[in-house]
Amino acid sequence: MGKIRVLIAKPGLDGHDRGALVIAQALRDHGMEVIYTGLRQTPVQIAQAAVQEDVDVIGLSSLSGAHRTLFPKVIDALKERNALDIPVVAGGVIPSEDISFLEEKGINKIFTSGSSTDVLANYIKQLIEPEETVVESPKKIAHIGIAVNSIDAAIPFYMNSLGLELEGVETVESEGVKVAFLRIGESRFELLEALSDSSPIRQFINKKGEGVHHIAMEVDNITERLDQLRKEGIKLINDEPKQGAHNSQIAFVHPKAANGVLFELCQHTEGSE
Repeated sequence: MGKIRVLIAKPGLDGHDRGALVIAQALRDHGMEVIYTGLRQTPVQIAQAAVQEDVDVIGLSSLSGAHRTLFPKVIDALKERNALDIPVVAGGVIPSEDISFLEEKGINKIFTSGSSTDVLANYIKQLIEPEETVVESPKKIAHIGIAVNSIDAAIPFYMNSLGLELEGVETVESEGVKVAFLRIGESRFELLEALSDSSPIRQFINKKGEGVHHIAMEVDNITERLDQLRKEGIKLINDEPKQGAHNSQIAFVHPKAANGVLFELCQHTEGSE
């Protein structure tokens, strides 16, 4: 297939196009051909241009707040031209509560203000030229890690007051921690006690006190997931998976990427759960 052709359009009376021009250039940098329709286009003009230019995908941008009205009208105009096979992505100043409404109206994906242009470009590539390997979304929360000064002192609350079952206690030398596992539904609480003053858990408690340390998500293929995050410019603590508790492969995403939350990715080998 040749270059992916993208139509970037700004429906409505919005008079600012700096964001649209930045996106257009970013997609060109990713090897795509970009047609920019300019400011103040009607939904009909946008749909007509998409059909005439024979584009692979339409990117809509809106800062004016009129997206709830204008974006669905673009979908309607495409439908009238038997062109609903052209996927539509959209971005700009779009409140999170409007995302599901717009997706129900036929927008393939919304990229809110602050989304990375690399993520947008990779999404378009995957949309138009799907790779053999699709990275599956995380399956569940594997566990929530809680930093404690002493597992022995913390366990009575979880076992006696909450009534959770203690599955076991394990030492993870690579992380300098002792871990107690308490199952809750399909997930676990993992109490983390430092084995030495140099342990990351000791440093965490010294800085922030006891409390939630990280949230771990179960993934099918940790290597592919790390590759995907790297392509999207997400900051990682671990570029490669390492050995974790319960015979798992783990890697951490930098908390700066996730609003201060330390996320762990973990992949368990079959039968180790």
